[in-house]
Amino acid sequence: MDRNDSTGGATRLSATRPRAPRHVRAASWAVLAVFALAGFVFASWASRIPEVRDGLELRPSTIGMVLLVGSIGSVAALPLAGPLAGRIGTRRACLLGVAAVTLGYIGLVGAYLAGSVPLMAVALAFCSMGVGTWDVAMNLEGAIVERGLGRSIMPVYHAAFSGGTVAGAALGALAARLGIPFEVHMPVAAVLALGCVAVALRWFLPEKRRGGQVVVEDGAAVADVDVEAGMSQPAARDAAPAAVRTNPFAAWLEPRTLLIGLIVLSAALTEGSANDWLGLASIEAFDLSNSAGAAMLTVFLVAMTAMRFVGTPLLDRLGRVFVLRLCIVLALVGLTLFGLASAQWVGIVGIVLWGCGAALGFPVGMSAASDEPERAAARVSVVATVGYSAFLAGPPILGFIADHLGYRGALLCILVPLVISLFVTKYAEPPARQEDVADAPVAGA
Repeated sequence: MDRNDSTGGATRLSATRPRAPRHVRAASWAVLAVFALAGFVFASWASRIPEVRDGLELRPSTIGMVLLVGSIGSVAALPLAGPLAGRIGTRRACLLGVAAVTLGYIGLVGAYLAGSVPLMAVALAFCSMGVGTWDVAMNLEGAIVERGLGRSIMPVYHAAFSGGTVAGAALGALAARLGIPFEVHMPVAAVLALGCVAVALRWFLPEKRRGGQVVVEDGAAVADVDVEAGMSQPAARDAAPAAVRTNPFAAWLEPRTLLIGLIVLSAALTEGSANDWLGLASIEAFDLSNSAGAAMLTVFLVAMTAMRFVGTPLLDRLGRVFVLRLCIVLALVGLTLFGLASAQWVGIVGIVLWGCGAALGFPVGMSAASDEPERAAARVSVVATVGYSAFLAGPPILGFIADHLGYRGALLCILVPLVISLFVTKYAEPPARQEDVADAPVAGA
């Protein structure tokens, strides 16, 4: 029989369930590619921030203001992305998102060439709206595919995103090293991502509207997806029950959901601040070139990607709460080492630990929010909004702090939410853990 595991409530593949059909496995590869491309295009921009700073002679607070205004787009788009996917489907919503991202980055380049900081902020806001739509759509499709596969695979999708960021940052560092201008590199990267996503979307699972639902057949069962709420659940082929509808605002009053949101906020801030500020902080601290600063960011992204690939076996073996605490401690140690290091090699060690520590908080938090399927949609929406708000708005705020404390001094401020989140990790424990443990001998029989 199927049961929820202690790592995130994902349904395990039972010994009697047949292998997922070919089109579901093809859809899984397509989702993997879309996640990787999202990471690639984001890191392509992040790796060239030092060049933009130098080209326009921007202060840290000015960069922070541009990023802050830009982040408003995603914060505004996130609550609307679910209903949008419900109306037009995940495939079209994802394509709309990546198209907006491409146009936004092209507009950003135009503003950079014109030397207009306000126009850069507007372009980033438009781009961020696309990022929010793209992200929600691909995560929703990933959840649907995961149901069709009958096993947990979402951590691998997030690892693919991290792998894409490694590729984007590495190519950005190479472009800087070769003297390829930002205004050439960024449009090429964005258009390339748009073309590849458009091709990958052809293998997303077919969508059939039934009232307010999208019905997806995986060959062995039917997954009824309430796309307006962003939820899926398995059902019998001939008697699919209606999806459970819940008040999406009620989850904002649930203490456990808000505390999980705090864990995700801390993880998102730990990851997002590195994406935006690690290159600049490394250049300032160790007197590096722009290309070497991008290479330091690449080290962080490689460490985070590697940790995400090993995250699923760690969660299976050690449990969700233990792994979360381990990651937070690694982030605390790594960030402290980087923030206080006088030698570059010590800073690199700190970056590796920091990357490992930032890897699993976000995906594990999403799993914790979706422990109870009938309430998963609303809770995931809350946690995602809190997490992405920190991911997008936190790093710009650090830019203002950097004006007074320097880049590394600003980054050390992240230690505060990390310490707080360490004391609330117990709330990520699956509510049905004891039932799962009691059911384990039967499931293994």
